Amino acid sequence: MAKTILAVDDSASIRQMVSFTLKSAGYEVTEAVDGQDGLNKAKSKAFNLILTDQNMPNMDGLTLIKNLRAMPSYKTVPILMLTTESGDTMKAQGKAAGATGWLVKPFDPAKLVEVVKKVIG
Repeated sequence: MAKTILAVDDSASIRQMVSFTLKSAGYEVTEAVDGQDGLNKAKSKAFNLILTDQNMPNMDGLTLIKNLRAMPSYKTVPILMLTTESGDTMKAQGKAAGATGWLVKPFDPAKLVEVVKKVIG
């Protein structure tokens, strides 16, 4: 069975690129338009990995991660930040919130697949 990934980003073009890249590598991808949408989808279905942007309307990435980590079913699920934010302070906040890793946009599709394979196989 394919590994399932939730891609959360308010940019439709980024969601499409992430989705296309990961589907081409054999993963099943569900898209969410912001943190709130992502949280709702994560509550209704189990995912093997969450990819989230930081800067989004309704709920940002750090808040989404904190909410997910508070749920028993997402305590150990890998969560990767995929964002334009690359500062050490933001990375430290991400780690404190429970982010597993950090990828900076614009991303290299091959690198994204490599990181996802490393994290969930």
